[in-house]
Amino acid sequence: MASSVQNQGSISYLTQREAAEVDETLMGPLGFSVDQLMELAGLSVATSINEVYKPSEYNRVLAICGPGNNGGDGLVAARHLYHFGYKPFVCYPKRTQKPLYSGLVTQLESLSIPFLSVDELPMDLSKDFDILVDAMFGFSFHGAPRPPFDDLIKKLINLHYYEQAQRKPPVIVSVDIPSGWHVEEGDVGGDGIKPDMLVSLTAPKLCAKKFSGPHHFLGGRFVPPAIAEKYKLQLPQYPGISMCVRIGKPPQIDISSLRENYISPEFLEEQVEADPLDQFRKWFDDAMAANLKEPNAMALSTTGKDGKPSSRMVLLKGVDKDGFVWFTNYESQKARQLSENPHAALLFYWDGLNRQVRVEGSVEKVSDEESEQYFHSRPRGSQLGAIVSKQSTVVPGCHVLHQQYKELEEKYSKESLIPKPKYWGGYRLKPERFEFWQGQPSRLHDRLEYSPQETDGKRVWKIVRLAP
Repeated sequence: MASSVQNQGSISYLTQREAAEVDETLMGPLGFSVDQLMELAGLSVATSINEVYKPSEYNRVLAICGPGNNGGDGLVAARHLYHFGYKPFVCYPKRTQKPLYSGLVTQLESLSIPFLSVDELPMDLSKDFDILVDAMFGFSFHGAPRPPFDDLIKKLINLHYYEQAQRKPPVIVSVDIPSGWHVEEGDVGGDGIKPDMLVSLTAPKLCAKKFSGPHHFLGGRFVPPAIAEKYKLQLPQYPGISMCVRIGKPPQIDISSLRENYISPEFLEEQVEADPLDQFRKWFDDAMAANLKEPNAMALSTTGKDGKPSSRMVLLKGVDKDGFVWFTNYESQKARQLSENPHAALLFYWDGLNRQVRVEGSVEKVSDEESEQYFHSRPRGSQLGAIVSKQSTVVPGCHVLHQQYKELEEKYSKESLIPKPKYWGGYRLKPERFEFWQGQPSRLHDRLEYSPQETDGKRVWKIVRLAP
């Protein structure tokens, strides 16, 4: 669920009174219940954390929860983080006995999520935790924090000094309001919590303007148009089905420091299929079951007679004993290169599974009957688009394509069958080499290569392990 970046200057910020009125309206005339809003808020916090801090690197999470709704958001977030692959712990010193909160505690206990008392917390939180979720106080809090929350806030503040001493502290994620901050004026004394991430809920509060950490997200995707209009709220659009959206620009990152420490099941020679096509189907089925976006997307690399390679993403549309099939324009750049050099390489990358598959081989056109059958199985709009697009040629503007599409739409409006253009069809890559790659810790990745060899007059696949 990738978040989109929004301009911080165009976002609305709520006063404490406005934030309270919005909540009252949501839970009054608009029919929301507290537990509904809490569930959505906690999920937003968990997804925001997962956007930046992956469980492979930031696994141990301590959620410090206060007695009110903010604390409830933290309890819900802890549950979702557990299911996202993190190892959460909860410090909930002033438990609320209302059924809603008791139910949240029961849910966490059923997952064997440890609850730690204040006395059980280590003096130095940086040794035992990677993420600290500050869910103590929200926008309705007034006055000075009382025990034990005053000391808990001090623990979070003191982490700032570890960073100055060049010790890596855990990151702090504050839910809606950094605890101890003034809802509208922010960190008045300048000596409060310095969160690395702030997850504003419903709409950012005024204090969020004073937030200077690297990651500001908005969550709580439940604001109806009636509230947005009443308070003239300018809120960012949530991308796709995401429960969070980034506010402001992401921090500048040293590209050389970007890395992922892969954690995957072992991938051993004795576990794989003897036939690489069977192994491919097995992994492809795993990618489908993991609900990855477009698991049939593959990079297709070709080279013409000039020896200059080019790559692009295409979609796999069939795989069988004869090879891998895709469809395209026979007058495109890749088609011209394949006519000059009928060999290609395919690459599938399944990020969510830490896997990739490389396939190399010779390429030939599929039969016209096969191309015809697939062409007419496509949506009508895709058929018209294939006729309109003279792929890889220069066009004066997108308006030309849209006009030609409209003309074709009218031309074939009464026709049940749109004729396939002669310059459109499929290719089949006949595999001559496979490599199955799976990411592992410390860059000691698994690489199993399949190559054909003759044994007793029969073609069999030899499997070897390659150094990562």
